This record gives sequence, C-alpha cells and structure tokens, in this order.
Amino acid sequence: MSIINKKPSQLAPLTLAYIGDGVYELFVRTRVIEENENMPAHKLHKKTVQYVKAHSQSNSMEALMDTLTEDETAVFKRGRNAKSNTVPKNANMMDYRRATGFEALIGYLYLSEDTERLKLIMNIAYENALDK
Repeated sequence: MSIINKKPSQLAPLTLAYIGDGVYELFVRTRVIEENENMPAHKLHKKTVQYVKAHSQSNSMEALMDTLTEDETAVFKRGRNAKSNTVPKNANMMDYRRATGFEALIGYLYLSEDTERLKLIMNIAYENALDK
C-alpha cells in the first residue's frame, strides 16, 4: 500500500503528475543547492526552472525511455495521454504532454515508495534535462 489509501496505479494520471511535479521540483532544488551553495536565491530559482520546465522534462524522458519497465512505460503513457484543461504557456504541446507523463511517472514511483528506483530515475532525468 502507498502513503495514501489507494494504490498509485488506481490514481488518475493527472493526480500522479501533480504529486510528481512537487517531488521532482524538490529534488532539483536540492541538487541545484548542492552544486551552487553560495548562489543568491533568485539565481538558484532561475537555475532550477531550467531543469523543471516542460522542454527539459521532455529531454529527460527521451533519455529514460529505454530504461523504463513495462509498468513505468504504461504510467508514462497514461500521463502523456491524459486530457488536461491546462494550455502550456512556454512549451509546445508535445513537450508539455511528455513532461506530464514524466511527472506522472515520478508521482507513481514516489507513491509506490520505490525510493531507489525513484532516485535513479530522477538522477538520470537531471543529468539529461538540459539541451546539449
């Protein structure tokens, strides 16, 4: 059972994406601070945004696709294909949908309490988020 009263697989994909967004944002903030301890807060924020924006999360998914299990791929696709009432502000629709799938995957792993797998996926995502 999960930290909530339902199995993560029973939750709506946009609910998984909602929690995944927060989990990944906190992970990135922590990594950015570890790498830039003495940076002013506004610069830390700008650096963090570079990793958590839709385009960067889409880049991360490209790097992750071949490493996902069958279940993880299914969760990603559920998130990617979920109908959202939100229109992306600074992203194209493909990046936005892939980012939603990525966030759903992160939420799923977090709520499944699969800490080791979650850390691995988030570290790979972080290392591959920025355009080369």
